[in-house]
Amino acid sequence: MQRLLCVFATLWLAAAVIAAEPAAPAVGQPAPDFKLQDQNGRWHTLAEHRGQWVVLYFYPKDFTPGCTTEVCTFRDDVHKLRKAGAEVLGVSLDDVKSHAEFAAKYHVPFALLSDHDQVAARAYGVLTTHLGLTYARRETFLIDPAGRIAKHYENVDPKENSAQVLADLEALKPRGSG
Repeated sequence: MQRLLCVFATLWLAAAVIAAEPAAPAVGQPAPDFKLQDQNGRWHTLAEHRGQWVVLYFYPKDFTPGCTTEVCTFRDDVHKLRKAGAEVLGVSLDDVKSHAEFAAKYHVPFALLSDHDQVAARAYGVLTTHLGLTYARRETFLIDPAGRIAKHYENVDPKENSAQVLADLEALKPRGSG
């Protein structure tokens, strides 16, 4: 009986922890705003990008293999994405100094935002802990000019994400818009 009570208590506690973390905003819902610093110390909000498409991609950690691959593919496609009317913003829990070093090493021409307080990662439902490490899961949100989630990419392949976003951006844009 005691073992059964322990199992139920553990399950209840796990459900409470899962319920405490907000889910990702659904397609069609307003994208949560944020105020985060980039690698140069400049503050950014989502609201300042109203009227344009935003590629908001979360990644676990600067200088790791998958994150380096992903930042470089977005870097290589940034001109195509901007031509399609989108601004790219990368977000991780790393601090501004780490982002500055990462951006300098890989010549990143867009903002890498520091979410060291984990506010944006929580709001977008991407905050996770594994083996005692807390980080943002690799997920991307395509946000439309009205500030709504147009597409949510889970289980992101770092090599393919930028091309997926670019293709979907072209498909989602109304005909005749630039």
